[in-house]
Amino acid sequence: MKHQTLYQSDILSTSQFTKEDIEVIIERTRQMQELVQTKGASDLLHGKLMTALFYEPSSRTFGSFIASMQRLGGGFIPLQGVVYSSVAKGETLEDTVRTFASYSDVIVVRHPEVGAADIAAAATEKPVINAGDGTGEHPTQALLDFYTIHNHFGSLSGLTITFVGDMLNGRTIHSLSTLLRLYRPKKINFVSPPELMIPKEFVTVLNDQGIVTQETAVLNDVLSDTDVLYVTRVQKERFTDLKTYERLKHRFIINRGIMGKLKKSAILMHPLPRVGEIAPDVDTDPRALYLREQMQNGMYVRMALLSLVLKK
Repeated sequence: MKHQTLYQSDILSTSQFTKEDIEVIIERTRQMQELVQTKGASDLLHGKLMTALFYEPSSRTFGSFIASMQRLGGGFIPLQGVVYSSVAKGETLEDTVRTFASYSDVIVVRHPEVGAADIAAAATEKPVINAGDGTGEHPTQALLDFYTIHNHFGSLSGLTITFVGDMLNGRTIHSLSTLLRLYRPKKINFVSPPELMIPKEFVTVLNDQGIVTQETAVLNDVLSDTDVLYVTRVQKERFTDLKTYERLKHRFIINRGIMGKLKKSAILMHPLPRVGEIAPDVDTDPRALYLREQMQNGMYVRMALLSLVLKK
């Protein structure tokens, strides 16, 4: 599949990608990384305009999309906290999308409800990029996570990947595990309290591709074989019972003791923000990539996607 199939395409779910799509995105991401490191910016998307339509609070995703568009010479309409604008007057998501699609060339939408990105895409012919829809998906985060792993190891063959934290509500886990179905790592572990287990449909997709999975509530059981330790916070905003959240939020804390049980060749990742599940003294461990490579790669991947979607 050539990259022209991504031109003017919506980016809504990692399930839409083929292996060929991912290879194109990886190659373009490498080009964007080299561009930033050697030149800083380009005028590739000069004259193009992006609307960042964020109904949920965000800093990294919002900021990296803005930075990506600026690095490529394009403009942007930054809308964060949309609930305080016309939405407060009762305007529908569809009408808001149609309005800003008339001003811009691409809509990047983040919304607290599952399926909102699909609704936005159906409301306009302009391409829509899903920047997170509730507990559903976060495809651009999955792509940057995949790029980070692939860049570090060169391949996913033979790797054991361990996800830790909120498997139930973690859209980054949902998107990345769906993407991994194409690359057949050796094994995927899902570590969570019983109340926050991974939805069965994601495990089924992986098992159908012949990928071995394990679900457990005991992190120590899987640490020694882990190559990628991917930690997520327990998502307070998804809980109606805050007592349950308080009981579960620090069930797993990655500290120097835990890091001592990991392979020297392993890496530690986190989509951020963290709220206590990784101790600050772990940050200096050379295996901790979340504040270095992982965050930088987010901008490179989003630059790649914007260029592929907007430039023929």
